[in-house]
Amino acid sequence: MWVYRSEIISEDATQPGALVHIEDERGKFLGTALYSSSSQIALRKLTGERLQTQQQLLELLRQRVRTALAYRQWLPQAKDTNAARLIFSEADGLPGIIVDRYNDILSLHSQTQAMDRPEIKQDMVAELQTQLASSGVAHIVERVEPHIRELEQLPPAENHLLHGEKTSTQYTLNGVHFHYDALSGQKTGAFLDQCENYAAAEKYAHGKALDAFCYQGGFALHLARACTEVTALDTSRPALEIAEENEKLNHIQGQPEIEWIEANAFDLLKDYSASGKQYDTIVLDPPAFAKSKRNLETALRGYKELNLRAVKMLRPGGVLVTCSCSYHVSEQDFRQMLTAAAVDAGRTLCILEMRTQSKDHPIVLGIPETHYLKCLICTVR
Repeated sequence: MWVYRSEIISEDATQPGALVHIEDERGKFLGTALYSSSSQIALRKLTGERLQTQQQLLELLRQRVRTALAYRQWLPQAKDTNAARLIFSEADGLPGIIVDRYNDILSLHSQTQAMDRPEIKQDMVAELQTQLASSGVAHIVERVEPHIRELEQLPPAENHLLHGEKTSTQYTLNGVHFHYDALSGQKTGAFLDQCENYAAAEKYAHGKALDAFCYQGGFALHLARACTEVTALDTSRPALEIAEENEKLNHIQGQPEIEWIEANAFDLLKDYSASGKQYDTIVLDPPAFAKSKRNLETALRGYKELNLRAVKMLRPGGVLVTCSCSYHVSEQDFRQMLTAAAVDAGRTLCILEMRTQSKDHPIVLGIPETHYLKCLICTVR
């Protein structure tokens, strides 16, 4: 449960990141939460129990770390994969903390005043070390997002090593190998939430393929194992350079060489569509267009433009893999947008699969924010 600052009736002088008790206007106890003095999300509920001491808080957080790790152990293990999200903030009852594993390196990202407190961070790092040491994890890097630290009024910081020696490694998703530099890149370094969607896309992909917004080559490298020709584009030259290095890691005799293009996807798809280019498989995985509800209408126009051009360029029997990681774009919004794009293109789309984020990014009923990724795999007539 989140409590926004506008919903607070009264608050005592409270230290940033403090443990606080929530009561309704009648004084009824509602739970214990972590407080932010600056964020619009003023309170993030931890438990319905009344925690009184720092020791009780730390023990609860340690137990939830163990529970989160046990859940990932319980999940069916993806074949030839050694990277996953281990802690997903509210979805694991640990609001404001994200931890990803990339082979032998952990990437930790604290997003709130509470989770940035040294005693909490140190305790969680120690618990992660204890639980994961036997599985080969020996290095922990903290990644920071300047915008979030600014919103939480936390002091500026850089990505840095918390424990161990290494900040780079190689990891594997579905048998595809990737370079990982914990001190650079987006998010915690890669898009692990798409791992299962990469495998699903490969299952249907065929022929001549186009991967728009390819970043470091997640979809493209999977497509190359199933297609005869692959073109991948992104606006980021550094991301494409890493993608090219990732391709070298996966070079197999007989696989097509991927054409990497630095370009704006909107402009290039417009040019390709106008020139009559045709494909058998197209992947659209853009960044979040709707950062807030205010951007929803504009975001849906952007999604429609991309999908309209993609549908027009697909041959009959072609496959469209189209994604949105915008939480504010609902599944219904996304399907309606895609329906309108198909109608305008004069084509019929049949849904093969309706997918979401990988299971290591759990979707919790009652916490709608945990369900953000939409992935539709369709065939076109």
